[in-house]
Amino acid sequence: MDFAIVATVVVVALTFDYTNGFHDAANAIATSVSTRALTPRVALILAAVMNFVGAFLGQKVAHTVSDVIVPPDGREGLVVVLAGLLGAITWNLITWYFGLPSSSTHALIGGLVGAAIAAGTTVHWPTIIDKVVIPMVISPLVGFALAFIVMMAILWIFRRRNAHRTARGFRMAQTVSASAMALGHGLQDAQKTMGVIFLALITGGYLAPDTQDLPMWVIAASAGAISLGTYSGGWRIMRTLGRRIIHLDPPHAFAAETVGSSVLYATAFLWQAPVSTTHVITSAIMGAGATRRASAVRWGMARSIVTAWILTFPAAGLAATICFVIINPFLT
Repeated sequence: MDFAIVATVVVVALTFDYTNGFHDAANAIATSVSTRALTPRVALILAAVMNFVGAFLGQKVAHTVSDVIVPPDGREGLVVVLAGLLGAITWNLITWYFGLPSSSTHALIGGLVGAAIAAGTTVHWPTIIDKVVIPMVISPLVGFALAFIVMMAILWIFRRRNAHRTARGFRMAQTVSASAMALGHGLQDAQKTMGVIFLALITGGYLAPDTQDLPMWVIAASAGAISLGTYSGGWRIMRTLGRRIIHLDPPHAFAAETVGSSVLYATAFLWQAPVSTTHVITSAIMGAGATRRASAVRWGMARSIVTAWILTFPAAGLAATICFVIINPFLT
């Protein structure tokens, strides 16, 4: 029975990874598609490949995710992890349906915490504060500020250049910046699924608690699932990021993608923090767009997005709590 639950958790975790891919595919490619630097199909293939490669670049974020809660050993602990995943998937599908670029990262963390609280098990609040909440606040602010600064530098450097040639050059450069963004997405988001599977394997007794290296099959499966999800596309959210926040041109899109990918790498390698790819790129788009004028950014849409950000953690936690209450009697 425990093996069946472990297998179920792994399958559901990979399902979450898949939904993360099509939910967050827009993060890496919406700007490039909206500026016509890449066709949608080419952009999706590029993002899927880079997502897969990025998943193999580190494990520190995965270990951070696995340390968020301490579920009890055995079947009850596996049910906690399963309920957390189901809560995250539920919120991902709701925000995808309405085209809101919410955070799969915080949906996952919120789901795990909600399920843990419902089960009365341990939550590592210091880890959540240091590695989730603080980065959740800081990373969008840094993304906005850096994108504004980078875009101002681009405008000053190319102020005397032919605007058409400049746009064409940045449109070509977006292939590189979009690839970097997709690589960062794989580095960050695939590891979150790895962390959950790792946690389930430890809880189920299939790995020792002091295990440091994730099994290769966990990395490969997580990389494959997020890549397939990315290739499936997230057209609803892509429209929001590409058009409804601000009408992007190639220089602004390049600045947003470059800053967004840089923040993802820095937080993964230096902070081991599972930050939201969605938050980072959305705030970078706003920062780059604000260099035109404040009114160039559609702040009404921005407010809707921020509202979804704020609701994600508690909403996913509530959904996970409901899932735990429903499935716990049947599996324990």
